[in-house]
Amino acid sequence: MSHISGSAHIGAGTTFGEFCVIEDHVVIGSNCTVGHHVVIRSGSLIGQDVRIDDHTVIGKSPMRAPNSATTAADPLPPCKVGDRCLIGTSVILYTGSKIGDEILIADLATIRENVSIGDRTIVGRGVAIENCCSIGRFCKLETNVYITAHSTLEDYVFVAPGVLTSNDNFVGRTEERSLHYRGVIVRRGGRLGVGAVILPGREIGTDGLVAGGAVVTRDTEPSQIVAGNPARYFRDVPEEQLLDRQNWFD
Repeated sequence: MSHISGSAHIGAGTTFGEFCVIEDHVVIGSNCTVGHHVVIRSGSLIGQDVRIDDHTVIGKSPMRAPNSATTAADPLPPCKVGDRCLIGTSVILYTGSKIGDEILIADLATIRENVSIGDRTIVGRGVAIENCCSIGRFCKLETNVYITAHSTLEDYVFVAPGVLTSNDNFVGRTEERSLHYRGVIVRRGGRLGVGAVILPGREIGTDGLVAGGAVVTRDTEPSQIVAGNPARYFRDVPEEQLLDRQNWFD
């Protein structure tokens, strides 16, 4: 048996599985499908035609350790999920996250507070997006990608499985580290190959490509391929691979 607060607003045609908890002032649009054991926390906003699979939590409050350097204690707006989204099993969306329209978030993904994700982006299985990140439209983050806090991915970015990013050059030592936190920036159309590692504050240029397994220690130029450890210029991106040359490009 599910618990649905009397102050929640549920659109026509929306259905619930067993043992769901829908807290106060939640708004869920019409024709949504909510699976079993789903928890939607107070104030969360869900659009129309959204599918939410079993054991997912929407609107989770962040936990802040006493020595946390990146988790703020400030009040957060409600989690917002746009129209026609697909949200998999055991996904966690934190309060303060903003999910656009027609987004797929696969099983076991975690999206922290103050994260925005643009329309039609795909977030793969087991992806973790830390707090204060901006993810653009039409991006694809594949299985087990880790996006560190305070990062920006612009539109049409592709991130292959197992990519890791970092934001702390001090690796957890000295108080000075709190003054220098910087996530990564991947400009429009950037591509990160499988298992690549991007170090703190590095910027991948527009249409740039990081080869699989590369370790990026400095900024990369637009439309160039870098490879190796440390990553160095390999060659230019072939002209036919540039984003503006694709027939599906919007």
